[in-house]
Amino acid sequence: MFKQLATQLTQHLLSQNTWAFSALQPFGGQSVKFRISAIDTSLVILENGNLAIGGNTASPDAIVTISANVALRLIMRDATAKSQIDINGDTHLVAELTRVLQNISWDYEEDLSKFTGDAVAHKLGEWSRETIAGVKKQSLNVAEMVSEYWQEEMPMIAKKRHVEAFVNEVDILRADVERTEKRLDKLLGQIKN
Repeated sequence: MFKQLATQLTQHLLSQNTWAFSALQPFGGQSVKFRISAIDTSLVILENGNLAIGGNTASPDAIVTISANVALRLIMRDATAKSQIDINGDTHLVAELTRVLQNISWDYEEDLSKFTGDAVAHKLGEWSRETIAGVKKQSLNVAEMVSEYWQEEMPMIAKKRHVEAFVNEVDILRADVERTEKRLDKLLGQIKN
């Protein structure tokens, strides 16, 4: 039942993003198995470019394995986490499917208007966008305040300029050590001769 509901939801979202069908049609009949922590599920690309949630596909065209830690980092939009995803099989298929899934959008106002009417759905949409923007702004403000507190009052986080200065000093020290090693090698060479 869950797979059927998930398939209907996925297909509804794709129907609101018709560009996705043409992007996925060349991969019709292929499937990708996702292993996220202890969860295994497959996405099957139908001949018309639509998607269906499949069971355990016997021989998927690609397998994407994501650990729980990496999944959390992806949710937090950590760009470096993408490099820790393990992909076996058709990487072009996975790349195109990922591009489609990342770029589909939900027209929730359209869906809501079927129950409330256009005017109410539009007002609710405006309210939700304003609320989300406000929460995002407040979250950033709190994060900046906590960061400043940890840098100034309770130094637990290094300031960017201090980190850059430290890295610069390490680079200078590394260059000095390399020059010293070369001098020592040259002196040892002269002593042996």
